[in-house]
Amino acid sequence: MNQSRATTPTISCIVEGQADELALPVLMRRIAAECDPPAYVNVFVAKRVPRSSLVKPGGIERVVEETARMGSARDAILILIDADDDCPARLGPQLRRRAKTVRPDRLISVVLAKREYEAWFLAAAASLAGKRGLPTGLQPPPDPESIRGAKEWLGMHLPHGRKYSETADQPALTALFDVQQARTADSFDKCYREIAALIAAVTQPAPDYQGHTP
Repeated sequence: MNQSRATTPTISCIVEGQADELALPVLMRRIAAECDPPAYVNVFVAKRVPRSSLVKPGGIERVVEETARMGSARDAILILIDADDDCPARLGPQLRRRAKTVRPDRLISVVLAKREYEAWFLAAAASLAGKRGLPTGLQPPPDPESIRGAKEWLGMHLPHGRKYSETADQPALTALFDVQQARTADSFDKCYREIAALIAAVTQPAPDYQGHTP
């Protein structure tokens, strides 16, 4: 479908690194395809910001303000970072409250992957069996989100001499993993619901909006 940003609502994303910049649009388009009815939105990675800069005082506020100014009033903002050792259920709402203080007029979601993004692949490991060099009998570990080092777990299951590459493997596995299996991980279930809700919200035209309905 060839629709311009001017006529199609956009979700502007703020992420930590290059791998997230490549993977998140893939994930969002997959979730959009599962919406009822399937939806189309532009996914625009507006900023790559180190986690440390984002969480420090004034960090998320500055980045959200800059991102909001880049888009239109209909655009939503999604922030995705790894929780590392923080509790997603505490840090996520804190960051969202801070973001909304500077742009209460925008739809804003904050998603934290518990530990790291790759923990979601571990939760759906069975769906990745036999793909991208992973063994055919691959099964998820117990409590995937408790593992500190999901990248290393994936690397250990790759053939000898093959290392896990964030920029190559993260977007590729995002295109392959079973998103419904991954929802057994609490933080991915939250991610899925937040993205689906944003998509639903931005694809409902405002009463004075004269663009095309996706």
